[in-house]
Amino acid sequence: MASRILLIEDDSTIGEVLSSSLRSHAHEVVWERTGAAGLASASATMVDLVLLDLGLPDLDGIEVCRQLRRAQPGCVLVILTARAAEMDVVVGLEAGADDYLVKPVRLAELHARIRAHLRRNEAAATVPAVPIGDLVVDVPRRRVTVAGRDLRLRVKEFDLLARLAAQPDVALSRETLMSDVWDEHWFGSTKTLDVHIAALRRKIGEVAASARACVPEIVTLRGYGYRLELGAPDDSARP
Repeated sequence: MASRILLIEDDSTIGEVLSSSLRSHAHEVVWERTGAAGLASASATMVDLVLLDLGLPDLDGIEVCRQLRRAQPGCVLVILTARAAEMDVVVGLEAGADDYLVKPVRLAELHARIRAHLRRNEAAATVPAVPIGDLVVDVPRRRVTVAGRDLRLRVKEFDLLARLAAQPDVALSRETLMSDVWDEHWFGSTKTLDVHIAALRRKIGEVAASARACVPEIVTLRGYGYRLELGAPDDSARP
């Protein structure tokens, strides 16, 4: 699966290894060594996936992440960094990243993650629009509306909502959601899922409140997972 990848990495050794490995898998690679250069590339041409190091010499990596998400709302954004603390992961995901990998990362795992992200984006284009109340998940166009108003979702926020909307009123385990939306071999923290669920609730809720729309609720099933249901959930199901 050949795609255009933007690599933003200031370490020459790591950059050479990653760009060479990506090209060996038939990807087109643009390698930039600073945040400013990476943002300029992202503004100049569309990419399918961004690999972003946070420890850049000129700009704060989290701010670069936020600006990349605004510049390339439809691409997959993967942070690749040495920062391993859980709070760093949460901040990175909330800044717009779809995935967070801690260095040193095995190349086989990196390529597996890339294939999984790109494969899901391609497969999503074959699924029809799903209306649930005033919420419409248009998978082929990767567009979500609430009472006709566009919701600006990140890539994995969209994928997660589309997965929940594909089976409304069905309880889906955390493991199922992580496997279907991220990676069937995912072995890290599921905090990624919690961050994306919180973002979806906030974004859907804000637009629904202003439009007085009837939208489904993402219900938390303690110790199990989540369910998308139309109407107000029982208070005991909320976190």
